[in-house]
Amino acid sequence: QVQLVESGGGLVQAGGSLRLSCATSRNIFGLASVGWYRQAPGKQRESVATITNGGSTNYADSVKGRFTISRDIAKNMLYLQMTSLKPEDTAVYYCNAHDFLRMDYWGQGTQVTVSS
Repeated sequence: QVQLVESGGGLVQAGGSLRLSCATSRNIFGLASVGWYRQAPGKQRESVATITNGGSTNYADSVKGRFTISRDIAKNMLYLQMTSLKPEDTAVYYCNAHDFLRMDYWGQGTQVTVSS
């Protein structure tokens, strides 16, 4: 089992920045990958950014150049720095952990609202 707790969401104007944090109950280095997903109203959950055990990152095309995923292995923390936010970034953002047994774990989600 892996418990994930997100924080850092909120309301921001277009062009602004936010940093999301995710506290994990297991050492991140012991997971196959961790990442951020989001779900907007009426839409499917989509991958935003992921980072593998080896440190490789992957970003959705819509956030490349604006969002940065990072991790602090010593603190068991995952972050998502979001800049140049757009109204279309409005969604509930979820922290995800994928272990080597191919199990997925999710946080409770944090709301990000970008006003135009």
